[in-house]
This record gives sequence, C-alpha cells and structure tokens, in this order.
Amino acid sequence: MADRKLPAILLAGLLLSALPAPAVSPPPPPPPRLVFEAPPALEPVAARLRALGAGNLTAAMRLVGLAEPGPPIRVVLAREGSDLARNVPQWIAGYALGDLNVVVLLPGRQPAYPESSMAELLDHEVAHVLIARAAGGRALPRFWNEGLAMAAAGDWSFEDRTRIALASLRGRDLAVEDLDRLFAGGPGEVAGAYALSFAFVEEVLSRWGPGAPAAVLAGVASGLPFEEAFRRATGTPLAVAAADFARRETFWYRWLPLLTSSVTLWIGVTFLALWAGGRRRARTAAIHRRWDEEEAARRQAEAAVDTTGEPGEPVN
Repeated sequence: MADRKLPAILLAGLLLSALPAPAVSPPPPPPPRLVFEAPPALEPVAARLRALGAGNLTAAMRLVGLAEPGPPIRVVLAREGSDLARNVPQWIAGYALGDLNVVVLLPGRQPAYPESSMAELLDHEVAHVLIARAAGGRALPRFWNEGLAMAAAGDWSFEDRTRIALASLRGRDLAVEDLDRLFAGGPGEVAGAYALSFAFVEEVLSRWGPGAPAAVLAGVASGLPFEEAFRRATGTPLAVAAADFARRETFWYRWLPLLTSSVTLWIGVTFLALWAGGRRRARTAAIHRRWDEEEAARRQAEAAVDTTGEPGEPVN
C-alpha cells in the first residue's frame, strides 16, 4: 500500500516545486536621519522631539516616490528674537528650507493650523524637504507643495472640511490655480488655502491612485513644467482636474460640515425653540378664545333669563 502511494507523493512534490514562488515585497527604505540642533534653553524640547523618532517618514517617502533616504535633515530649534524667527511672520511656528535640507522650528510660538503641536509641525516640515528632494529641487506650486505635505504628514481631520466650508461660504475662489495667492494673505486665508490644497491632493489620490503624486514629482524632476507633469501623470489637464474638483466638493466640503457643525446645531435649537414657543402661544390664544366664547355665551344666557324669566338658548 505504501509503495503505491509513493509515486503520487513524489508527483505532488514535483508539481509544487514547479509553482512560482510568492512575490515578496521589498522592505521599505529607511527614513532619513534627523539631526537636531538647539540652544541650551530649547534642548528639552529637542530631546522630546528626538525621542519620538522618525514618525511616519517612511510612508511620506513612499507617497512622494523616494526610494532612498538621502542625506540627514537638520532640524534647527530657534529662539524668539533670533534671525531665523525674525524672517517669518509671527503666526508661523516652523518652516522648511528644502534645498538646504533644513527644518526650522520656533518652539516659542504656538503652532497654527494645520498642525496643533510641535511634533505634527515637525512631520509637516520634514515632508516639505522630502517633496523638494522628489522634485529634484525644482519649483512647485504652493498649493501642491502644501497639500502634499499635509497628505504625507497625515494632517487631515474633520476641521479641514469645516474650514473648506467656511472658505466657500465667504466667497473664496475654489480654483486651485488661484490658491497660491491665498497663501500670501492673513492667517484666516492661509488656513483656508491649506484645507483646499489638501482637498485637491486627496482628490488626485482618489481618482488616479497613490502613485500619482510621485509621478507628478518625477516629471517635475525631469524638467517638465508642473502643468505638463500633472497632465502626463494623470492624463488630465490641471484646469480640467481643478474644475472637476470644484464640482465634487460642493456637497461634502461645503454643506455637510455646515449641516453638522455646532453653529448649525445651535441655530437649529434656536429655531426649534421659536417654533415650540409659537405653537405654545397659538394654543394659549386658542384657549383664551374658547374662554371668551364661553363667557359670551354665559352672558347671553343670563341676559335671556333676565328678559323672559326663563333660561334661553345660547346664541353662537
């Protein structure tokens, strides 16, 4: 019995050995090394950031299409009043110098939207350095640079949708080609520009897949203008993609946040209270009218008794 089974076992083994080996994904590239520099007063902040490690830089590298970590990135923590702080507006708590592989953080300032902490700000600014590397140091539109940095750092929340709604309701132009001028405005305009920029990048990722941003950056790195690199990567002109984005955002980014916001909730509660108050006043008025009618009928009955000496029928 065992001898008859042996050929079948050998045949099965030969068939299995002929099957192709399952594909093994290559390990992700290591993230770039962050080198922190801080004056003694800011060293505790640097130590906390250093302890957090590389964060989500591997995912950011994959998004922008970097296969190698590249040289270390210097993270400079600067004091308020230093030259590095005086060169930027007061509401900016950090910035990146992509061509120099440098990130500057200003711990004396409160991070502004889209970041809420120094750790998130660090991720965002390091993402800018990675984007600059993927683009070969060539210029990118501000809206693409900022939106892609938000995507790489994971800076997205329901607050972004609310900010897009507010920008829309204030009459902001949602064309992505015009977003760069909003970045030159005040904090409110800049916040709206950040949110709209990320929404457009999210649209690109949704429509053309996770490899589209890397393909755009690779095209720019090869010397193509951004608009041409975008068209080749997506098969769609930038102006057409922008128009499609403006149409798609109408409900989700403009109306849904408005309908679910706390302001709308309180407006709804106010209208409900007014409606309930109106119904209550109407019921009260109806009761008073009924009382008046009953009183009038009673007086008519009393008048009829006084005239005839007999109870009369009430007159309606």
